[in-house]
Amino acid sequence: MLLIAAASAGVIWQKEQLHVIALSRIDPLPETRAMVAEKRYAEAADYLGFFMDYEYVSQNPESQLLYRDISKKRESWRYQANKLVEGLLFGTSDEVIGKSTGIATDFLVLGDIRDLVNQGVKHFKGEDTDNVLVALASLGVIASGAQIASGAGTVATGGAAAPTVVGTTSAKGGLAALKVVRKIGKMPSWLSETIVESAKIIKETKKLGALSSILSDVRTLAKTRGGCELLSKTKDATSLKRMATFAETFGSNSATLYRIGGDLAVDIAQESRKTGKDIIELAATFGQDGLRTLDKVGAINFVKYSTRASKMAYKGELLHLLARLLMIVPTWILYVIVAFGGVIWLPWHGLYCIMNRLRGGAIQKH
Repeated sequence: MLLIAAASAGVIWQKEQLHVIALSRIDPLPETRAMVAEKRYAEAADYLGFFMDYEYVSQNPESQLLYRDISKKRESWRYQANKLVEGLLFGTSDEVIGKSTGIATDFLVLGDIRDLVNQGVKHFKGEDTDNVLVALASLGVIASGAQIASGAGTVATGGAAAPTVVGTTSAKGGLAALKVVRKIGKMPSWLSETIVESAKIIKETKKLGALSSILSDVRTLAKTRGGCELLSKTKDATSLKRMATFAETFGSNSATLYRIGGDLAVDIAQESRKTGKDIIELAATFGQDGLRTLDKVGAINFVKYSTRASKMAYKGELLHLLARLLMIVPTWILYVIVAFGGVIWLPWHGLYCIMNRLRGGAIQKH
């Protein structure tokens, strides 16, 4: 009983370290192979590439071979040509070359006029029209006009209007990105409603100020790999701002990190200056449990315990399994076991004798 009580006390004392030892690292190969089977090569490269920074994946021959095959496929001229055409014809793509081409066509006022004409034809034929796309194209025309006016002002004033040119160009870029998001069906409902309502006001005032903050955050996400997917997960302007900050912090790893940790990763990222970007990414290799443990034990302890756990890896899965089993036991039960062990090992006979002597002395005095 003393051994069990002592073990329970040890578990309570080393609870945080056992939390880390009990964590299981993500094997990225099954999900990467699933993406490759669906021909989502860019997404597969980003996902596997995130884990290739860690030895447990980078030293795996299977990982190395799969990563080379994906890279070879993406670098082929046929693949790049298809993505270029995809961007030209549809305005959307998952690769940089196609995405840049698609946004470039929408950045020009001709792209806005094209979309307005297409929607007008649909309306004439009695087909359903996309009010959000109409609003974005209309705003794009207004932004293009402001862009031209700002450029003329810059020439006339010898550069005094340059900040205005930058502002209208930035807005135009945000609108172009939103059109891409709308076309691929990744625009959240709250943003669709905001755009339609804002467009009514902006058409009267001819100023994009009401959407400037949103457009700035959208441009940040548009420059980030997987940014459209991140945008689709936002719920309002506040969550959009948080997601843009998240994307700025983690760059090309943002989409993969969100795939692993969801909103939990975004919440923890708000403390990235205190916690550290690298530590958050390390915790993500253990999945959501790793991020929760990081949030619970703190950055310093997480790094210390995870380093110890990696050094104990030679003991195989036994230590990991034992730690997981111990984590199942509620803390209050461990305290009960420690207390019970203490009660059993109290010197009850000696205490009984002392009590009798005290009682006998009291009787004699009486």
